[in-house]
Amino acid sequence: MHELKQTFHWRGRDIAWDRRGSGPAVVFCHGTPWSAALWASYADALAADHTVYLWDMPGYGQSSKHPEHAVDLTLQGEAFVALLGLWKLDAPRVIAHDYGGAVALRAHLLHGATFESLCLVDVVALSPWGSPFFTLVKQHPGVFEQFPAAIHRGVVEAYIDGASRGGLRPEELRLLAGPWLDEAGQSAFYRQISQADERHTDEIEPLLSAVRAPTHIIWGAADTWIPVDRAERLKEAIPGSTVTLIPEAGHLIQFDATAELAAELVRWVSS
Repeated sequence: MHELKQTFHWRGRDIAWDRRGSGPAVVFCHGTPWSAALWASYADALAADHTVYLWDMPGYGQSSKHPEHAVDLTLQGEAFVALLGLWKLDAPRVIAHDYGGAVALRAHLLHGATFESLCLVDVVALSPWGSPFFTLVKQHPGVFEQFPAAIHRGVVEAYIDGASRGGLRPEELRLLAGPWLDEAGQSAFYRQISQADERHTDEIEPLLSAVRAPTHIIWGAADTWIPVDRAERLKEAIPGSTVTLIPEAGHLIQFDATAELAAELVRWVSS
């Protein structure tokens, strides 16, 4: 378990976060159904030359999971802006995966957050997104929340494992599935899916030409969750952006192509 040791109390929520290393600021944003644990080893590697920030979105990981609290992308973008203020970061380098891409882009385009640079890794940013499983959960969230624990575990683990091209090792699966397997986590898992809505990315898609931060896009060429054509669409939409495709990597590129992704991130944040 990669414990986040700090807590930010915000709008009745507890947002878990941590900071390590020294040097220029790099902030990692995770997506769904992940947590900051997905980025922990990369943060450790960059901490030799950078001050690295990790955080769990409200409703995820070690952050609070109160049933009455919204966890949609509007809320997550506002939470990210609040954290940047807490950390007193005027223009950090930002590395974002999955939902984290929409969170970072909403902070930049709707709330005026400034970034030194932006790295988008297999991100949710362009419609359409979601899966048949998302649609099913949206139609019956209360039913899924009542699944027996063993069935819920099977659903979560199968869903998460499917994001990797070659499948996850047992310790990787435990790392990613763990926050969702207790009673609060089970409810939170289906709640965040039920609140997913393409309108949150439709809001920012017409604004992508206004992205001013130098932007690099990294994509797993074998991503079955968010097809690789989105990388080229993002490149066309964001002025001056660049793209690297990593062969044989799926959506969980952090585990599918660890060395290749690490090399890309080190090159980008050092440029």
